[in-house]
Order: sequence, then structure tokens, then C-alpha cells
Amino acid sequence: MKYISAVVAAAIASAPVCNAFSPSSGRSPLRTIQQSTQSQITSSTRLLDAQTDRPTSKPILDSVNFPSDMNRLNMSELKQLANELRWEVIEAVSKTGGHFSSSLGVIELTTALHYVFDMPEDDIIWDVAHQCYPHKMLTGRRDRFPTLRQLNGISGFCKRKESEYDSFGAGHSSTSISAAQGMSVAKSTLNKRRNNCIAVIGDGAITGGMAYEAMNNAGYLSSRMIVVLNDNGQVSLPTGTQSAGGVKPASQLSAYTSNLLVSKPFQDFRDFAKSFNRLLPENVQDVNKRIDEYARGVVTGGTLFEELGFFYVGPIDGHDLENMVPILEKLRDSDSNKPVLLHIKTNKGQGYAPALAASDRMHGVGKFDIATGIQQKGKAAAPSFTSIFANSLIDAATEDRAVVGITAAMPGGTGMDIFGKRFPKRTFDVGIAEQHAVTFAAGMACEGLKPFCCIYSTFMQRGYDQVVHDVAIQNLPVRMMLDRAGVVGNDGPTHHGCYDLAYLGCIPNLTIMSPSDEIELRNMVATCAGFDDGPTVLRYPRGVGYGAEKLQNLFGYDLEDGEIPTKGVPLEIGKGRIIRKPGGVRALGEDITANGSSDAKMGSGGRGAKREDRVAILSLGTRLSESLIAADEVEEMDPDIAVTVADARFMKPLDVDLIRELAKDNGIIITVEEGSIGGFGDHVLHFLSLDGALDNGDLKFRPMVLPDAYFEAATQYEQYEMAGLNAHHIRGTVLRLAEKVEVPELAELEK
Repeated sequence: MKYISAVVAAAIASAPVCNAFSPSSGRSPLRTIQQSTQSQITSSTRLLDAQTDRPTSKPILDSVNFPSDMNRLNMSELKQLANELRWEVIEAVSKTGGHFSSSLGVIELTTALHYVFDMPEDDIIWDVAHQCYPHKMLTGRRDRFPTLRQLNGISGFCKRKESEYDSFGAGHSSTSISAAQGMSVAKSTLNKRRNNCIAVIGDGAITGGMAYEAMNNAGYLSSRMIVVLNDNGQVSLPTGTQSAGGVKPASQLSAYTSNLLVSKPFQDFRDFAKSFNRLLPENVQDVNKRIDEYARGVVTGGTLFEELGFFYVGPIDGHDLENMVPILEKLRDSDSNKPVLLHIKTNKGQGYAPALAASDRMHGVGKFDIATGIQQKGKAAAPSFTSIFANSLIDAATEDRAVVGITAAMPGGTGMDIFGKRFPKRTFDVGIAEQHAVTFAAGMACEGLKPFCCIYSTFMQRGYDQVVHDVAIQNLPVRMMLDRAGVVGNDGPTHHGCYDLAYLGCIPNLTIMSPSDEIELRNMVATCAGFDDGPTVLRYPRGVGYGAEKLQNLFGYDLEDGEIPTKGVPLEIGKGRIIRKPGGVRALGEDITANGSSDAKMGSGGRGAKREDRVAILSLGTRLSESLIAADEVEEMDPDIAVTVADARFMKPLDVDLIRELAKDNGIIITVEEGSIGGFGDHVLHFLSLDGALDNGDLKFRPMVLPDAYFEAATQYEQYEMAGLNAHHIRGTVLRLAEKVEVPELAELEK
């Protein structure tokens, strides 16, 4: 402690040199800090051309396989490492796609953290963890980046099972401070020799209520930890979407931290050392009272965080290694148990001009050309479900001034950016605050508005109590639009929308629907807009529609002039439809019985003459296309089997008349859905059981659902292949139940 006091006292002296060497670090002395605050800002935040500073080789990075390899580096070599690391990220992601600009913004921070701290004994927790690519490259996974976000490849987020250097898994936001505090308390309780826990959280993620809960508790318990607030002004995706709050970031905290940045210059190490006294024990503070009095004039503006019990440091230039490294070393070596908030300013996309110029800063990208930043995107056969939803909502809002849209910091992902361009005053971005979004919508519904609360299925999990307590119990007409239902592809298990049918299906008063195609999506948006008798849930997947040709040839739509309708028509609540009759006849628009009795061969010794050969596939959602393909294949393979395919449309309320008809006329019913156990199939089975349809033993039932497992990153097709929900899996289930194929017993397989 005498050494630290001496360092602080020395920093007050007029000498321009500050030796930041820490005896506990075992590393070389850092270079003299000579830059002025203004030169820091100019040098570190300049916009670079796409090819500026691109190294022809990466000798420093090539020598670093793990953070311990960085111990021997001096400051000049650290800077070179950061530059090489930045271009490694650019080159790697240009070949695979992935989250991009977030990683570019934390290159220097990642370098400094791994240089100063000793992972895996020390813990670094990355909030959301979409910015973890440079971290992964420095922790033994650089050679695996060609497999990024692919089947059997490395994840785009931190995963504990992937590496001991991933202290905590993530994918959702605002969890890092809680996790870091838990680790800190555990280390202290277990009397571990070292207790360094660092949470890195952005100014978007810190808008989440859980972050405040954690800070409140950390200050109360005086938990030793460092929270690095990575302030890049990018709260929503994309930030700048037109909304009721204007185009500024959707966060008053972001405005607060921005005011800190403009109200005073960046701190350098000498400024930090002057204020460091407040982090020392009280007896040392008494000795250095004069220093502390001076420091109060230097460090101001951190009032909010200080009131929560944190020692506030900042703002710091997050691209300036010469200042960050010694500051982090002093925080590491402090004996204080007071939590610290280190406020750094960074540029999302730093060092790559195309990213800095893009409206979303190239947050998530496909493969792209490095020279221009232009992404290699194939022409889609049809619009995305997200854009179809957004334009359908615009139609509803055009006809009804009460229609408004809400997003939780995801305007681009939910289509609210499209809606916001047309109706900015009716678009509300609440930041990363799903709980608030749901209850905010409930309050709007109380006063007569028609709120469409647009949240990814996986993120609606975060607002579950509000759905029950604030919406469903009061039967308020909140429209909950769940994008990304089902599996989502290369974002992996943290982003799959697998559970909403199960976790929402058990709540009274909800009306739950899922479209099979883009026409049905338009119809269901119109249905929700016109339904005021209670809350509605509309879930739809990531991906694009089918296009007119497939809608006509596979689904059997009769499209006028071959054009898809641009406007939705409200559906009757709780009513499904028959899509396919036995013999391959498409039944849309026809009034028929569930077994397709208009087929002349039915019951006359032809196809489906026996009950056990008659099969009904009842689908909810976009597995309907796979069900239709499977039905055609089954009938082509076997002349006796008759397959009916129905689209349930609604999970709540179930179309019980349709289900009864299917159970009456078929010996086999198979349900298919893009959801987990406990969803649509279980509701159908529950009804059949209570209705007595299973009592006679002449009806076989099989639910086809996502298995009880997590699916890692892969394409959506690969994930549905692993889940057993593609056409050939449905075909196989039909043939097994119809006893047209032999199924080996488990004992035989084991032999």
C-alpha cells in the first residue's frame, strides 16, 4: 500500500513522466505517457480508409496463442498487436459473416484486458458477447474462425463449454454485472487468492433493468469488481431509427453518459492517479487528503454511478492503450473492495471506414468485400417475414390511428425501422427493456390504443411475468408479435424461439396463432389489429416467404394474375383449414370434410379404404410446406395410404371441430410444429384425451416437436434436420405408424 500511495503522490508532481510499471505484473515498464487529451481524441477516433494500416503480415499476433504470450510485449508491440488483431477480425468475418463492428470497437480494450489480467484465473465477462471475436482470437481459437457460427464450429458468443477463457456464456444482454458480482462474492467467500472480476457492458445493454439491479446490489454489498462501460452511442439496432423519441439513442442514460463525454476531456493516467485516492482505505485517504480535494475538481459527472456505490473512473479513450493499461493495472492491484465503473468511449466499427459509414455500423453482416464493405447477398425469392409483417402493420396503421408499434432496441430486426419511417410518432423504442415494453403496451391498451409489442421470441422470455400479471390477467388487448420463432440458424441456442408455444400456451386469455406462409402472416396481422377482446400472440419465423409460384404449386393457392395479395384479410378466431386431400388434391377454398371425402376412391377399396391407412398431418406454422411435401412422397410410395394435411392456424383456441373430424375419419394423427415439448402437440393430445377420442384404441397419435436439447449454430435447415422436422422425417413417421416399414427394436440395434 505504501507503493500505491507513492505512485499517487508522484502523479501530482509536475514531472511529465509517469512510470506505470506494476511489480506484480511481471511485465516491462510502459512507455512514457506524453500525449495531450486533444491529441488522444484526434489520433484514436480518426476515420480510417478501408485499407489504411492493413498489415501485410501479423508477426505479433502469430506469436500470441494465449494471453500469457502477451506478457513479454512492450507498449509499441501491444499497439502493433491491436492493429494486427483488428485486421484479423476484418479478414475473418469477411469470409464467414457474423457480428462485426462490435468486435472492431473493443480491439484495444480486449488487448488491454488480456495484457493486464490473468485469465482464466481472473474472470472477464462480456455482456451479450457478440463483441467477443478478438477475445476468442487471443485465447487459442484463432485457427477455428473459418468455422464461425457453423455446424460443429465455434460459437459467435462466449460459451463456457467451448473454452476455459469464456468465464460466462451470453447472447442476451444486461447479465454481465450480475454474473461478475456472483463470481466476486464466491471468490471472496472461498478465500481465493485473487479476486478480479471484470464485466464489459455497452451503453445499450446497460439500459436493461437487470444491470441496474446488479449495480444497486454490488454497491450495497461492496463487491470487489470492475464494470467497464463501453460507451459507443449505439443503443438500438440500428440506432437512428425514426421514432416518437426522435432519432437519438433510445436511452436517457446514453444521453447522460454523452453529456459526461462532452462536458470534460478524456482522463489520462495522471488525472486518474489524482482521483485514485478515493478508492484507497480511509487511513490512506487521510494521509492524501490534499490529493483528494484536488481530485474532486478533476473528476465530476459520475454522480449516478457513485450514488449506486461505485467508484467512477472516466471518461477514458477506449482506443488509447497507453492510458487504459496503467489504469487497469492500478485497479487490479488495489486492495479496495469497492466496485469500480470504468467509463470508456469507443467507436463501433473503429478502423474500418465502411462500417463507420453504415447506418447500423455493419453490426451483423454476411460475407463482404474488404475494399468496399459490400456484402455478398443473393437475391431473395420473396420478401422476408419481418418486412411482410412491417408492411402489413403499416396497412393496419393507415386505417386505424390507434395502432402503434413498440420495439425493445431491435427496430431493424423486428421491422419497426420500416414502420417508423412511415409512422415515426407511433413508433416507440424503449431500449433493451422487454419487461417495460410489455407493461408499457398494457398501459397504452388501457387508454384505447392498439399496441403491437414487437419482440423476438427468445427475448419475450425476459418479460414473462409482465405478460401474465399485467396483460393476461387483466385481459388487455396487447398484440405481441414474436419474430424469430422456431430455430434461427447461426446465432445458436441463445436466440432460438423454441419455447414460446409452451410458456405462453399455459396462460389463460391469450389467443395464439402462427402463419404457414406470407399470405397467412398478412391475414393474421389484420386479425390481431381487429381483435379487441383480449391479448393476442402472433409468432413467425426468421427467413423469407415462399413466393407466388410455390404458393400456387405446393399450397394450392389460386392467386389472381399470379400475384400475392398485398393486403391481409382478418381470419375467424380459432378456425383452421384443410390444405390437402388424399390423392394430392389441394383443398384451399373448398368446403370439404376432414378426410377429403370428395375423393371418389375414398372407402371404395382404393386409397385409404382401411382406417389404419388414413393419416392426418396437422401442422402449426411454417412446417406446413414440409408436411405437404411429405404427404405427396408417402402417397407416391404407397398406393394404399391416404394423407390429409391441415393447417391449424391457432393453438389457442384450438379448432376442436377440425380436430374431432380428423380423429373421426383417420386412424393416425401427426402434429408438427416449430416448438418445444409442451406446445401445440401437447394441447391437441390433451384435448383428444379429454374428448375420449383415444378411448377405443383405434387412433394413433404422434407429436413432432423440437427435441429436449439445445441446437448449436448451424443453418436453419441443418437444425431442423437435427431436430427431425424436415419432410423426410415426417414421411418416415407416417410410414412407421402405418406399419409400412419395419422399425428395429432397441435390442436389435444394440447388437
